[in-house]
Amino acid sequence: MHRFQAFRAAVIAACLLAGGTIGAAAQEKPGLGVVAFGDSLSAGFGVGPGESFPEQLQAALKAKGYDVAVANAGVSGDTTTGGLQRLDWSIPPEAKLVILELGANDALRGIPPRVSESNLDAMLKRLKERGTAVILAGMLAPPNMGPDYAAAFNPIYGRLAERYGVPLYPFFLDGVAGDRALNQPDGMHPTKAGVAIVVERMLPVVEKALAGLGAKPT
Repeated sequence: MHRFQAFRAAVIAACLLAGGTIGAAAQEKPGLGVVAFGDSLSAGFGVGPGESFPEQLQAALKAKGYDVAVANAGVSGDTTTGGLQRLDWSIPPEAKLVILELGANDALRGIPPRVSESNLDAMLKRLKERGTAVILAGMLAPPNMGPDYAAAFNPIYGRLAERYGVPLYPFFLDGVAGDRALNQPDGMHPTKAGVAIVVERMLPVVEKALAGLGAKPT
């Protein structure tokens, strides 16, 4: 396990240094390091090469003139517990901005919201201690979990964003969730077009965070 962790951390670091994709030209100047740290929604479950959230976000930012490298640190099926356990070795020191997208699998599994909040709190604390900027991407509990669970789960992200003074994107799947045309047959994971909408809607938040880091489009 330790060898795998070291290998994965090295891959993510290499991805940032190579401009976001492992196949990037070695001579390409590395951009500002951004890491999409999440579950299958970040990892790109079910979509093709170049179609995942990190890849589409990097393409959108580069199209606007930003020199950035967006690394994919998404793990399908990950919970906030898993994210907390791997945070230190999944996010390299080169990362200047982390998009923290976790919690969907917690809600799907009915994990107590207090556990999810505690894990997210710990992750935000560690990233703050490292001096890494964060965008917190929120999630909503699925309707089948019932109103009581939703009432306990949904406010977590707003509280944490306020507590740590980080920008909040309230619902990662805003504009995509529930739309069959934008989701894969499982009804949970966005298609390429769905991911594009996520990127389009989150882009202003990301640009504002980059501006706070001194990054400007050329």
